[in-house]
Amino acid sequence: MEKSDHAPKLYSKMRLWEFPDQYVIEPSDGSSGSRLAISRADASMNLIDEIPQCSSLRVPKIKKIFGIVGMVKLVAGSYLIVITERECVGSYIGHPIYKVTSLKVLPCDHSLKNSPMEQKKMEAEFISLLNVAEKTHGLYFSYDVNITLSAQRLYDLGESKMLPLWRQADPRFIWNNYIMEALIDSKLDPFLLPVVQGSFNNFQAAIGKDIIDITLIARRCNRRTGTRLWRRGADSDGYVANFVESEQIMQINGFTASFVQIRGSIPLLWDQIVDLTYKPKFETVRQEEVPRVIERHFFDLRKKYGNVIVIDLVNTHGAEGRLSEKFSGAMQHLASDDVKYLHFDFHHICGHVHFENLSILYDQIESFLTKNRYFLLNEKAEKLEAQLGIVRTNCIDCLDRTNVSQSMVGRKLLEFQLRRLGVFNAEETISTHPNLDENFKVLWANHGDDISTQYSGTPALKGDFVRYGKRTFQGIVDDGYNAMMRYYLNNFRDGTKQDAIDLLQGHYIVSVARDSMKASQRAGLQAVASFPLACALIITGFFFALLSLRQVRHDPWNLLYSLAWASISMGIAAFVKANGRVFCNRPRLHQPRR
Repeated sequence: MEKSDHAPKLYSKMRLWEFPDQYVIEPSDGSSGSRLAISRADASMNLIDEIPQCSSLRVPKIKKIFGIVGMVKLVAGSYLIVITERECVGSYIGHPIYKVTSLKVLPCDHSLKNSPMEQKKMEAEFISLLNVAEKTHGLYFSYDVNITLSAQRLYDLGESKMLPLWRQADPRFIWNNYIMEALIDSKLDPFLLPVVQGSFNNFQAAIGKDIIDITLIARRCNRRTGTRLWRRGADSDGYVANFVESEQIMQINGFTASFVQIRGSIPLLWDQIVDLTYKPKFETVRQEEVPRVIERHFFDLRKKYGNVIVIDLVNTHGAEGRLSEKFSGAMQHLASDDVKYLHFDFHHICGHVHFENLSILYDQIESFLTKNRYFLLNEKAEKLEAQLGIVRTNCIDCLDRTNVSQSMVGRKLLEFQLRRLGVFNAEETISTHPNLDENFKVLWANHGDDISTQYSGTPALKGDFVRYGKRTFQGIVDDGYNAMMRYYLNNFRDGTKQDAIDLLQGHYIVSVARDSMKASQRAGLQAVASFPLACALIITGFFFALLSLRQVRHDPWNLLYSLAWASISMGIAAFVKANGRVFCNRPRLHQPRR
């Protein structure tokens, strides 16, 4: 599995020189490559051989960086994004994996000084979104191996192993795919660092005299990225929200086994627009396009993963049931030998505590798992098995129920692999090895929390079962808190976060959309709607109503005043409820579809 060692080397450490007119990035990891100069006026790039001479009056700032993430062009300036801090979190197929712990946005915006005031105002709004993007969770990278590819795809690279990492990579999983374009155009391969958003966790445990190494990786797709309620369902090209590829890798006694699962939103055209209610209504749109969208979605999955079994975990009743019924109906027209659909009402069968009933689900998919196998290499790095199909799991958010179910499948496959290698006997399970069992639960719990934080803003619900194998009182309390935090974030924070994501992922192109940015400025009620102000007015109204009510015994007219104040408060509350969507924090760059 050392195939990627032949790819051109990336710079792993660099010095950033901040001159008044340019940035100069110098490799400091022992490489003999050229320095990269970036103009602070127009962001033009060129390679130079020497660091420019410094004036004694203008000594440049020098800082250490660990990679260039990309370049974003806004209205009048461009902005360089670099990695200023990293943490080694483990290894993937023998190569170090790093987590980004700090990003920095560096402006190349000297031309902004001569821009009109309107452009400066717009630029400031976009810069505020880049500040949000600096806090992006769960970014991982490697200088030596392509972590966008599963172990099986990495093994099958063939001649592509000679290409730079960014050219080997699966573009779906490169978080900085869009913002790398300026560097790609300038042919700066040694600086082009593919970054993945997702999760990376691993552990080692003893099984008798054997040491087992387990790694779990999540790779988030960049095609329909976003926050929980602002990105639902599929787009017209068949890409779905919260699409994540999860790979579980096991290494023991020289053998390497890999098993990949995926999750993703129900591939219909549907939305759930926030409106201050706890569970906004599901809205399906453009039903005439659904057959084509579903066909494209599963054509892409079959092409990339082979056979597909779809596990739909949503409820059979209520709004979820109606959405699932449409999904099931659409799948009936698509069902074939290589695409199978299975509905499993998680809440009805497992409730809130009986997650052991997931064995019913496993019994229904066991034949698929046995037939489609997993990827396996022996001690000589020879392929013994190949994974021929994929398990696609979804609930509504593809977070909580999905992670519980995927962890069960991952557990069963690991036991299957260990029996195949003779490490486990026929009756042995992970549960019979307490240390392995505990670490495996924590591994999947952290995996679920990472994915959930990136999509919803909070750790996963039901995480106590994944972490401890049972529901706990503290877990129920934590779920209540996280549910309320999701409500707050969905309604009052995620619109701005969605704009930041759309800007970085290229779903909103500033250079061709400057006029539409002006058009997206709030107008009418939206321009003055403020939920905090409305709450303050409601509370003030009730305060004066109570104050007047206390004075009724001294002056009966105060009863009318009290009723008037109470009526004003209730009127404002009713108005806010009726216009809930306007009072929420909505995206402004990429409006929800209709």
